[in-house]
Formats: sequence, C-alpha cells, structure tokens
Amino acid sequence: MILEHRNEKLGGLFRLTLGEKQFDWKRSDDQGLIHIIWNNSSAPVQLEMDAYPVVLKPGCILTSTYNHRLSISKNPESLAIFSFNREYYCIYDHDSEVSCNGIIFFGAQDQVIIHPDEDYQRKLGLLLEVFKDEFSHKDNIQGEMLVILLKRLIILCTRLAKKQIDLDKTSSDDVEIVRNFNYLVDMHFREKKTVAEYADLMNRSPKTLSNVFSKNSVKSPLQVIHDRTVLEARRLLSYTDKSINEVAYELGYQEPAGFFKLFKKLMGKSPQNFRLQKIPGEGKIDSQ
Repeated sequence: MILEHRNEKLGGLFRLTLGEKQFDWKRSDDQGLIHIIWNNSSAPVQLEMDAYPVVLKPGCILTSTYNHRLSISKNPESLAIFSFNREYYCIYDHDSEVSCNGIIFFGAQDQVIIHPDEDYQRKLGLLLEVFKDEFSHKDNIQGEMLVILLKRLIILCTRLAKKQIDLDKTSSDDVEIVRNFNYLVDMHFREKKTVAEYADLMNRSPKTLSNVFSKNSVKSPLQVIHDRTVLEARRLLSYTDKSINEVAYELGYQEPAGFFKLFKKLMGKSPQNFRLQKIPGEGKIDSQ
C-alpha cells in the first residue's frame, strides 16, 4: 500500500509505504526524499546503506536522507516507510532540532538506529493508525493534519535518539552547535575542509567548537569533516563507475594524493583496494 499527499503549491510530497515487496529507492533519490524507516514487524530486515550491510531488528527505526544510498535485500514488506521532501515539512520548522535538518537526520555524528521501548512502540503503532485514517480524508485541511502527525512522529524519534546518544543531558546550546555543525558539514564538505571555515559560518571560534565537541564526548570537529568526506567516497566508489581521480576531484581535492592519504588513514586500505576487495559484512550496522 502506498499512500501519498502532495502540496502542489509548494512542491511538497509526503508518502507512506506499507507492506510493499518492492521499494524504488532510485525514484526516492531523484525526488529528494527523507525517510523514517520503521520495522514494525517481528522479523529482521536486511538492508544496505552506503555500502554497509544493515540489520534492522523488529521494532527499530532507521532514518535516511537524500544523500544516502539504500537497498533492501530481505523482508521489505515488513517496513513502514515515511517519506517526505523538504518542501513538505521543513518550511514549518526550518531551524529547530525537529526540522528535517534536525538531530535524527543531520545532527548525529553517525547514522543512529533508534530502539523504541514498549511504550514508544505502542505510541508509534497508534500514530501509524492515525496516519492511515487521515489519508482517507480527502479535504482541504488534510495536508495540515498530515504535517502535524509527521511532526509528532519526528518528535517521538528525536526524543528517543537524544536519549540514546546521550544528548538529553546536554545543554540545548551545545546540542544546537553539534547539530548545526553536522548539518553544515553535510552541505559543504566538498569545498570546505577545515574547522575554521565552519566556525566562520557559525560565527564561532574553532576553539569553541572543539571544546563543545570534547565536552560532550563526541568526535572532534575535524573527524566529522573527514568521516563525511570518506563516507561520500565510499558511496561514489561503490555505486558509480567514476575513476579514483574523478572521485577525488568531485570531493574537492585538486591533488588526488591528499584524498588517497585520507581514505587510507580512515579505511585502512587504498580507494583502489576498497573498490576491488570489499569484504562482505564489513562495517555491518546492527540494531542490537
């Protein structure tokens, strides 16, 4: 079942996919969709995300953006997939942690698999039924109601993620700095390679950024930049036929040697060997 609502005036799209044995990720990428993927079944679902195998266990939630590359190899019909573009939702809360720039999409250091407890499972199940009911009402206020429900879903997931990655005890200012830095890196990692460049964008000093990241036991700002660059390299090496030099240039390296050095430092192998010798199961993300 695929339920869909469009805001024709703004170009907004929201889609709920339930019980489908096929999901067109290529089409979703082309449409610039953000996803909340919930395994609301009793069987694990096997996916691949950015060349990493992922096991999404029953009850768990994975989020992805239009920057990720996803495929599902087993039990896709077990998933409830909430998909939307920025025009549909972000206009309402553009710069808060529950926007589509927020913690569960761009604000965490690494992709987080969310583990709802029994109470949250119940809440999510009830919310899913309300979503399905609202899609049956074809009137002028349907879009407003769906946006409200989508925001509630994002809030539920954000609360769980903050607790899971220990951000619920962090000051709101620090959370905002971490979130905004990660978002800016995601937008500009190809052309901006230093912490100082992002500090300028945020009207902060590099030292302030380093202190906030250090205090909250997360990666250093420079590690975030490097990890985002190598993640994109993995995607290009795994899903395109571009040469190694072309990948380096696309990532903003005028001299490919700098890219080769960074990739080997983080991955333990050269880009050439990564492309030729991908080990099945390497880097597996498990919703344990």
